[in-house]
Amino acid sequence: MQIDSQIVGLLLEGIRDTLYMVLVSTILGYALGLPLGIMLAVSDKNGIRPRPALYRILDIITNILRSIPFLILLILLIPVTRALVGKSYGSTATIVPLTIAAAPFIGRMVESSLKEVDQGVIEAAQSMGASDGTIVWKVLLGEARISLIVGVTISLGTILGYSAMAGVVGGGGLGDIAIRYGYYRWETGIMLITVAIIVVLVQILQWIGMRIAKKLDRRIP
Repeated sequence: MQIDSQIVGLLLEGIRDTLYMVLVSTILGYALGLPLGIMLAVSDKNGIRPRPALYRILDIITNILRSIPFLILLILLIPVTRALVGKSYGSTATIVPLTIAAAPFIGRMVESSLKEVDQGVIEAAQSMGASDGTIVWKVLLGEARISLIVGVTISLGTILGYSAMAGVVGGGGLGDIAIRYGYYRWETGIMLITVAIIVVLVQILQWIGMRIAKKLDRRIP
């Protein structure tokens, strides 16, 4: 396979579209998943405001959404995507199912991070008369910030993988290039290059996330 300027341009466009989908979907996913994770952690039986009924409802919804394979969810959401974006293909359209798939995953990660906070710290804040809002924002989120940042890193890698799968239905980005050229046209070289680029992107995002986590971790001298 000869790599010419046309292929380079195609790959650069794929990288741009992939990063666009991943970053926007992650932001929107956290806009939905962060409040979900907070409510799950707070309303749990060991949370600061136990609400068994609320927790059960949120738990069931989260589990159902997480149980649906992304490709199936992508197809199921085509009418919704078309209604919101005006089309069901391309990088912008793929953001809709990516966000829906990411939100429950992020919610669970946030819930897990918040539950790792030392119960003694929470009880100390409660004994000092701190409100629930203060405990959530300054104690739970503050103490769990390192775990939350690591969670962002993991989420980025997962969403990037989802975005590649969206190429099956013309979702745009590197996954779309791999399917159109590497699979349908039997151009194995392009497929291998796109896979290598995806691996590199995941490693870069993980490296950035871990660097930020280490800088914010006061336990590391």
